Amino acid sequence: MATAAAEARVRQEKVKKFEDFVDRRLKPDLVNAIAQRDKVFQQQKTFLDLKRNIENLEKNGVTSMRSMVNLGSEVPDTRHIFVDIGLGFHVEFTWQEALQFISVREARLARQIDEYTHLIASIKAQIKLVCEGIRELLELPAE
Repeated sequence: MATAAAEARVRQEKVKKFEDFVDRRLKPDLVNAIAQRDKVFQQQKTFLDLKRNIENLEKNGVTSMRSMVNLGSEVPDTRHIFVDIGLGFHVEFTWQEALQFISVREARLARQIDEYTHLIASIKAQIKLVCEGIRELLELPAE
């Protein structure tokens, strides 16, 4: 009788440890990975919008434009643009140079998205595995 009670207590302690591991480690890791992937998706969208805008400027032959915000002086020449390359740095590019940079950046962002997607899948698999272990410890029927 005492042995059965001791075994049940040990099982409950193991279940508690597994539940704590899922709640304190795996779930926050999953939330963080999803947030990081969402940031990369947003960067990808920004570069896609910039690419589309540059292509529209080229297609329509726009060489000057009027800004809606006073930039200190009107923008007489649109053939060069400044692109945020990261870490607060901006580089002046021609349209073609900007399109080349965007292509390289889009490929890098796509790789990052794939890496985060694999990480998310891995964390979800770990959560499922731990939950299956908890179910076995509690000897519950499979769902």
